[in-house]
Amino acid sequence: MAGAQGGLAGALNAALKDRGGVWFGWSGQESEDRTGNMDLQRNDGVTTATIDLSTRDVGEYYNGYANSTLWPLFHYRIDLARFENRTGEGYERVNDRFAESALPLIEEDDLVWVHDYHLIPLGERLRSRGIKNRIGFFLHTPWPPTRLLTSLPFHERLVRTMLSYDLIGFQTKEWLSSFVHYCETELGAKVDHDTGRITHEGRTTTARAYPIGIDWKHFQAQGDTGEARNASQRLLASTRHRTAMIGVDRLDYSKGLPERIDGIGRFFDEHPERTRDLVFIQIAPPSREDVESYQQIRGLLEQKTGQINGARSEVDIVPIRYVNRGYTHAQLFGFFRAAKIGLVTPLRDGMNLVAKEYVAAQDPEDPGVLVLSEFAGAAHQLGCDGKGAVLVNPHSPDALAGAIRKALDMPLEERKSRYEAMIATVRDDDVRDWTQNFCTDLAAD
Repeated sequence: MAGAQGGLAGALNAALKDRGGVWFGWSGQESEDRTGNMDLQRNDGVTTATIDLSTRDVGEYYNGYANSTLWPLFHYRIDLARFENRTGEGYERVNDRFAESALPLIEEDDLVWVHDYHLIPLGERLRSRGIKNRIGFFLHTPWPPTRLLTSLPFHERLVRTMLSYDLIGFQTKEWLSSFVHYCETELGAKVDHDTGRITHEGRTTTARAYPIGIDWKHFQAQGDTGEARNASQRLLASTRHRTAMIGVDRLDYSKGLPERIDGIGRFFDEHPERTRDLVFIQIAPPSREDVESYQQIRGLLEQKTGQINGARSEVDIVPIRYVNRGYTHAQLFGFFRAAKIGLVTPLRDGMNLVAKEYVAAQDPEDPGVLVLSEFAGAAHQLGCDGKGAVLVNPHSPDALAGAIRKALDMPLEERKSRYEAMIATVRDDDVRDWTQNFCTDLAAD
C-alpha cells in the first residue's frame, strides 16, 4: 500500500513483480461524489487496486496535512509547516477510508506493507478492524529530531499509531535513532537498542534501518536501449565540447534547488572564464503544483537561473539549462552517462535514488563525479569515508562552488577510484535485497 511517487514507485513495482501481491492506494484522481468504487487492474504483472478521493479529501489530506504539514516537518522545514486541525482531521478520515477499502483485499496469511508519510495511521486503522496479520511500515522520508517533532500538534497520537505496526523501517540509522529517541523520551517506551524492539503499553514493535536501492538490472537494461544512446548523443552534441553537469530532481524545496543555483552562480563569479568549460542542465519536473510553497520555489528557481544566464551568456553559450519536465528512465540513463558531473544536493533527503542512478549509469573506464549533499540519506553509503562521492554542505555557495571546481578538474584515475568505491553498494544493495530483507524480518519477528 503506497502513494506512487518518485523512486518509491519504481522500487515497489519491482518488488511486486518478484513477489506478487496487490498494490493498493489512491488513484490520483478526484471524484466529487466519492462513489467508493475500487478500480482493479493488472499491468505488466502487477495488480493495482485504487480508489478516487473527493476534492475535499485531496485538499485536506494530500495537499494539506501530508504535504503542507508532515512533509516540511519531516524535512526539518518547520518554517513551512502548516498546523491546522481541519487538515489533520482530513488526514485521519482518509486513512480510515483507506483501511475500510483495503480490508476485503487482505487474506489471512498476507503480509501487509504500508509505505510513507501519507499512510502512517493506516496500520492502526486496520488493527481496529480486527486485522491480525503481520503489518510493516516503511518511511521513505527522514524522521525529524524529537525537539522538531514535538512542534506537531498531537504528535504523541501520530507516533502511537506507528507502534501498531510489527516492523518499522527507516532509510538510515540516523532517522532510526531519532525515532527511538522520541519513543524513549516522549512516550516512556522501553527500547532494546541491540534488537530494535520498542515496548509500549504492552505491545512490542521492531524498528530498523533498511537503506533502499535502485532496481539495478532494470536500470542497466535501460542503458542498452536506443533511447538511452540517443539521449546521450543529443546531450553530448549540444554541449559543444563543454563538460556537462546534471541535476535531476522533483521541483521541491527539500531538494535545495535555489541553493544549488546560488552555488553554481558563485562558481561562475569566481571563474567567469569557465563558462566555456561547463554547462549545467537542471531537469526539474513539477510536483504538487496546488501547494503554494511549490509555486513559490518554481518562480524563485526560474528567477535565479535567468539572472545567471543573463549575466554569463554569450551568443553561442548559455551556462544553465533549466528543463521543467520529466524524462523516461532510459533517457535519464543516457543523460547521466553523458554528464561528467552529477549534482545531487538536497537540503534533506530520506535516501535519494538519483544519486545511485547517476553512479549506475557511468562508464567504468571514464566515469563522472558525483557531488552529493552530506544531508542526503545516500551520503551514508556513497561517501565511502571520503573516497566516493564528493560530499558538500548544500547551504554554502562557497562549498558548492569548490566542489564543482574539484569535480571539473578531477583526473581520470581519481574519478575511477571514487566510482569503484561507490559502485559495489549501488549494484549489490539493490531494491530486491531491500525488499527481501524487510519482508523476511516482517514475517519472522
